[in-house]
Amino acid sequence: MKKANFKIICLIIWACITVFSGYGDELTNNFESFVLETFNETRDSPYVFIVEKVDDIQDPRYPQYRRFLESAYSWKAVGSSFVTDGFPMTAYVDAWPIAAFGNNRNGEELKSFGIRGRFNRQAYNWIDIYPVDENDTPAEIVIPGRVRSMDMWVWGANLRMYIEVYLRDYQGVIHTLRLGDVSYTGWRNLRLNIPGNIPQSKRVLPAYAGLSFVKFRIWTQPVERVDNIFIYFKQLKILTDTYEALFDGNDLADPSNVERIWER
Repeated sequence: MKKANFKIICLIIWACITVFSGYGDELTNNFESFVLETFNETRDSPYVFIVEKVDDIQDPRYPQYRRFLESAYSWKAVGSSFVTDGFPMTAYVDAWPIAAFGNNRNGEELKSFGIRGRFNRQAYNWIDIYPVDENDTPAEIVIPGRVRSMDMWVWGANLRMYIEVYLRDYQGVIHTLRLGDVSYTGWRNLRLNIPGNIPQSKRVLPAYAGLSFVKFRIWTQPVERVDNIFIYFKQLKILTDTYEALFDGNDLADPSNVERIWER
């Protein structure tokens, strides 16, 4: 009896080793940190990926992404139905979180992106902040790799507000994630983890199917004053897994290569 049980245990262990070794490539990670947006007026984010820009310079390390050294978009803010005429206002200001950047003794050109809002009545009011291209058309930012977390420095005035992040998956579904409350004073780093149920890969090739950033939304609580709202953003960052398993014939799954092969 004991000998039979031992054989069964050995078979189970062997099966587990076989299964997990077969999926070894899928469990490999290569985490990298990217600054998606510095919120400097000079638009100097080192990695910026725009959905519509398909003919620009490619980063040789990540051929599935399009790379800019200077971004081709700007930020726009709009308010909900009770917004006061002329608001929200936006500006780049000479301010930043000292905890992250120090006192800027090196003389770098540091800025933060500021939003000033005002509404005619208290309610669940909102302000959307989103990127637009040179034609003032919304331009979603492609996020490299399979993103695991996102963080941003936010200055708050102790108003009862909170921020949401909108991300779009490869199927076109928009996912709303809460970045955090802004009911505090001064600069804080707000962070969110990307849930595992948001798809970032496909069963069929090409398997990679990353997310794109759509917008931020600032919500006001209905009991909070809304006659003068100030909030500032600095440095949107992500932690992402850029590992892609190589296999015999992986070049035939590269979308850009497929288009080249089947051009008519």
